[in-house]
Amino acid sequence: MTSWLHLLLLQLLWPCVSPFKVCAFNAQHFGEKKAANDEVMDALVKIVQRCDICLVQEVQDPKGLAVSKLLQALNRPADLFLAVVSPSIGRKSYTEQYVFIYKKEKILVSDQYQYEDNHPSQPDVFAREPYIVRFTVRSPALRDLVIIPQHTEPDKAAVELEALYDVFTDVSSRWRCQNVVMMGDFNAGCSYLSKKKRRSLRLYTDTDFHWLISDNTDTTVRESTDCPYDRIVVYGQTLVDMVTSAGIYNFTKELRLTEAQALKVSDHYPVEMNLDLTFDSCLSLLPSISLILLGLLTAVGTKTVF
Repeated sequence: MTSWLHLLLLQLLWPCVSPFKVCAFNAQHFGEKKAANDEVMDALVKIVQRCDICLVQEVQDPKGLAVSKLLQALNRPADLFLAVVSPSIGRKSYTEQYVFIYKKEKILVSDQYQYEDNHPSQPDVFAREPYIVRFTVRSPALRDLVIIPQHTEPDKAAVELEALYDVFTDVSSRWRCQNVVMMGDFNAGCSYLSKKKRRSLRLYTDTDFHWLISDNTDTTVRESTDCPYDRIVVYGQTLVDMVTSAGIYNFTKELRLTEAQALKVSDHYPVEMNLDLTFDSCLSLLPSISLILLGLLTAVGTKTVF
């Protein structure tokens, strides 16, 4: 069969074998200094481009130069990615941004807003309030996807994660959404959040929420640590049923880096989940695939493709 027909069929069938990947990555003080390091940027591009949606945390880029440089690298040579960047969020002089990088061919941004941490009984619970984004996925199987990011203050992890349930109820009331993901560097392990404390959280006791990253998963880069700090929590049975796998992306191993090289990128591994949208994708492609196959059969009959 001619090479161009092979390529065409592969392009058509790729959504039938490629999962929809949602990631969260604490890039550890990502700003202009890191963006100027070519080796670090090369690794970041390889990490982020694997994901259909990637939440990047601990971004310190008020001028937008580092994020712009990352997007330029991701979009070379094809224009594939866009980003939603939150305002700088935090207390006093220390602030961070939440950045959502997503593939524009698969996803649209339908809404976004900054959660206001002004509850009368517990004002200013969060060190970094969630900046919430509502995505429209170009798939009838999963139209609506809301992502609530959170990077907790380590010593207040239990308090902030308990308050994250209130963020969920606020979002659900505001948008009437059914498919919700809460993810990020929760500091949800080791000395910051014991298993006993986690079991008392509403996000854990409410069985409608599913914790996809287990307590046995080490999300840290350093060999001397073993902690499940970064988590993904999923709400909505439709969304839960689509999850085929979840875990970390060990970029030290996958990119063949030393520990020292990996730590220049971050001291956290990304956490990610794969969603199975293949059946829906293949159904939408059936007319195109049928036409291609019909053309192939016709060509075979006239002995023009062999």
